[in-house]
Amino acid sequence: MYVCICHGITDKKIEASIEAGATTMKQLSTELGVASQCGKCARVTKKILNDKLYELAENAVKVA
Repeated sequence: MYVCICHGITDKKIEASIEAGATTMKQLSTELGVASQCGKCARVTKKILNDKLYELAENAVKVA
């Protein structure tokens, strides 16, 4: 699904960026441009960021 219409960024692109190491909104904004223009995507992007970081942390615990 498209999250940021201004830059054509999808949820999958945001998740891939997080998997590659992005851990903050600032990093996502710098790398992808999300929430840097009209800002309407900020809330959804933060939710994706939090959910994905939680998922990655939960999986890390299972591996360790």
